[in-house]
Amino acid sequence: MTRVCPISGKRVLCGNRVSHANNKTKRRFMPNLQNVSLLSDILGVKVKARLSTHAIRSIEKNGGLDNYLLGTHNCSLSSRFRHIKKLLQRKNTSALADV
Repeated sequence: MTRVCPISGKRVLCGNRVSHANNKTKRRFMPNLQNVSLLSDILGVKVKARLSTHAIRSIEKNGGLDNYLLGTHNCSLSSRFRHIKKLLQRKNTSALADV
């Protein structure tokens, strides 16, 4: 499993560990990924994902998974979340047509 957030795109960065004597050795900066299950209000299902804490805060700020996905561009989402967004859009248009 790769260490990449499917929503924010945060991934492993590389850099140097610098000692007190200014010796530099390579190191990796890992993203803070958490296993979460988010509830989609429109679809009525739980979506399990491994997201960065930055993405979790962004989703909560926007009022949930549905609002976040409908307000973001497709290019910044993974294929799985693009599919969920497409399902949300279909459900929204069918709900508006019934009214």
